[in-house]
Amino acid sequence: MSVNPAQLNALALAYMGDVVYEMAVRKRLLERGLTRPNDLHRGAIRYVNASSQAGVVTHWLETNVLSEEEQAVVRRGRNAKSGSIPKRTDVHTYRYSTAFEALIGYIYLTERRDRLEELIEQAFIWLETEQPETT
Repeated sequence: MSVNPAQLNALALAYMGDVVYEMAVRKRLLERGLTRPNDLHRGAIRYVNASSQAGVVTHWLETNVLSEEEQAVVRRGRNAKSGSIPKRTDVHTYRYSTAFEALIGYIYLTERRDRLEELIEQAFIWLETEQPETT
């Protein structure tokens, strides 16, 4: 079965992007020497929370990192209407974090592995150097 990412709705793209990004984060943490489950969980929060993801995609939009095609996917993700919004975040942040995940899912499903790795690495660098650590 082949999937056409351009025809998937943004929430389906975000569903895929969530798992792809989560795997990349877990790999990053293991490469950094974290092995205890509690340390891994705490370490992952910095990368996968809605605020972090929204910050990354906003940074990309502000610095023109994304192609027009990628910006269109971000807009689709940002404008997607989900049934509920998590209690710990506001609507704006949640929509941009969904946009981040939709973009990651889209790039993954278009099988552009080099671009996927590039964007995820940029996200990690920005989160590790530019964003203050949250507790």
